[in-house]
Amino acid sequence: MRILGLDVGSKTIGVAVSDELGWTAQGLKTIQIQEDEQKSGIPELEEIIREYGIEKIIVGLPKNMNGTIGPRGEISLQFAKLLKNRFSLPVELWDERLTTMAAERILLTADVSRKKRKKVIDKMAASLILQSYLDSLGSH
Repeated sequence: MRILGLDVGSKTIGVAVSDELGWTAQGLKTIQIQEDEQKSGIPELEEIIREYGIEKIIVGLPKNMNGTIGPRGEISLQFAKLLKNRFSLPVELWDERLTTMAAERILLTADVSRKKRKKVIDKMAASLILQSYLDSLGSH
């Protein structure tokens, strides 16, 4: 079963997909979006869902450190609902606290330039979100 992982930001959506066995997550791309346009990014996601035969979608849910959901989290909740209605696929929200910071640390450790980091950080965060979800399934 192929699973899609998404890191929804205000300007981009980081996209990752699992392998067919659901063991590993690979960063796929970053989609540029318009935050005030609710369906921004949907055509690209539809193409990915079709191309990869996606059967489930995981959307990163940014929670505050105390576990509450703030404005960014509300946007992720709304986007997850939109995806569920649009694609009729199971959509799960996954706690993504600190994934962007973890992605930034990995890229800094790898000595990736600031310009390159900016281009790949959302894709990498989506990979970390999806890999965390896959690891939680314990089916390895």
